[in-house]
Amino acid sequence: QAEKELEEACARQALQLQEMGRRERLLRAELGQAKDQLESLKTQVMQVCSPAAARVAGKAVTEQQVIEKVRQVWEESQQSHEREKGLQEELSYRLSKEKKVSANIKEVQKSLHELQ
Repeated sequence: QAEKELEEACARQALQLQEMGRRERLLRAELGQAKDQLESLKTQVMQVCSPAAARVAGKAVTEQQVIEKVRQVWEESQQSHEREKGLQEELSYRLSKEKKVSANIKEVQKSLHELQ
């Protein structure tokens, strides 16, 4: 009886081991696919950011180069937004000033017309 239970336990463990091996192979395959996707994404990011820098001396770009390029693009974007905001504020100020000048001109014209 004990020998039979031991054999059954051994058989269950063998099946579990086989299942673990199958899962490990699947995980390794998924890891390989993820690495390929990451490399493809890095290349695409670099091509979008700087087509000439997509390959450096024939070597694939490093993660650090991609990070630096994305950071540079982000900083340039922030600077552009700040400049746009400043220009909008200046435009708003000038439009306000123009309205005041226009109102003053109308007052002067009205006064001249009354004097005539």
